[in-house]
Amino acid sequence: MTASLAKRAYSLVSLPASADPIAGRLLASRGMRAFADGLVSLSLPIYLASIGFDLFEVGVLTTATLAGSAILTLAVGMLSHHFSQRRMLLSAAMLMTLTGLAFFLVKDFWPLVIVAFVGTLNPSSGDVSVFLPLEHARLAHSVSDRDRTAMFARYSLVGSLFGALGALAAGLPELLQIVMGLSVGQALQPVFLLYAAVGLASFLLYRRVPRERADVQPSPPQPLHKSRTLVLTLAALFSIDAFAGGLIVQSLLAIWLYHRFGLSLAATGAIFFWSGVLSAASYLIAVRLSNRIGLVNTMVFTHLPSSLCLLLIPFVPDLSTTIVLFLIRSALSQMDVPTRTSYVMAIVTPGERAAAASVTSVPRSLAAASSPLLAGWLMSVSSFGWPLVAAAALKILYDILLLFMFRKHRPPEER
Repeated sequence: MTASLAKRAYSLVSLPASADPIAGRLLASRGMRAFADGLVSLSLPIYLASIGFDLFEVGVLTTATLAGSAILTLAVGMLSHHFSQRRMLLSAAMLMTLTGLAFFLVKDFWPLVIVAFVGTLNPSSGDVSVFLPLEHARLAHSVSDRDRTAMFARYSLVGSLFGALGALAAGLPELLQIVMGLSVGQALQPVFLLYAAVGLASFLLYRRVPRERADVQPSPPQPLHKSRTLVLTLAALFSIDAFAGGLIVQSLLAIWLYHRFGLSLAATGAIFFWSGVLSAASYLIAVRLSNRIGLVNTMVFTHLPSSLCLLLIPFVPDLSTTIVLFLIRSALSQMDVPTRTSYVMAIVTPGERAAAASVTSVPRSLAAASSPLLAGWLMSVSSFGWPLVAAAALKILYDILLLFMFRKHRPPEER
């Protein structure tokens, strides 16, 4: 019995049978970046507050970060059929290193806005960066259609688990304050050096990824053609969800909890750690669920109840109930991530995958970039949690539209 359970657990976390070795390297890079993102997403708002920035300015920096990511991702989509994915991944890794060094060295507001715009800093533990369309396109080619959703579930699983560990590690700077007598800003500054080091480590990993070959990439990258209408419609829907998500990015949720309940960075990190663990477990459940009820149904019927939990949080006066609702939401809200990615890769031709990943990512990033500024302003005038209410309402609208518009567009494995 024990051996059977162990074998089953191993099958859930190991790479799918059809995966090639490239997938393992991409997942390793994803894990390192997720750890850095989880750490930075909680440390960044507290660090910015410690050097004199107010909530509105934190919102401006978050907006600049996401807007820059959107433009970089758009550039990837436009250039994906001119340059190799390997070369662009290497360039993105070096940009990550430079971003970390710049945030370590610079403390003035406008220079930091510029760095946030052109760099890769991620105010959320999720991967909303330029790496996403490049790795998604390469991963889709690394497995069979049957294993595609399982591969993206593992990609998301790695991201959530290591993002959760990064959030937990956000409590370490407080220990530095106590042991070494540092100020908040001094204790948090080394976080950006670690971020730069992760960029360098990713660069070294990507160097081991071979150039695209005919047997790895059956069709050369090309602009959208046959799937253009479907992809653009999905991109419009995803942008609604992303705008809502931008109102509640992890950095802003952390500072809202800090102001409303007086939570320390260590306590906030512990909450986001368990949130990440629950999200990670949900990815594996999403694979089995999608095999039973389909990708679109999985996306919608797990997302709706999570949005209802989000809607209730601002109306709850005590911290314990807030945490319970937040964790229930975490267990449900991310099941649409691997299924959404798999669905986009499934309904386009192989040659369109890089372009489709970019075209669906760019509107998401642009929409997400426009909302943190609004969320920062709303939080500065009221501690109630209006950004959470608005986010929940928009996410419910997105779920309903997605179900009615795409329930009949099935991927190959569901036909």
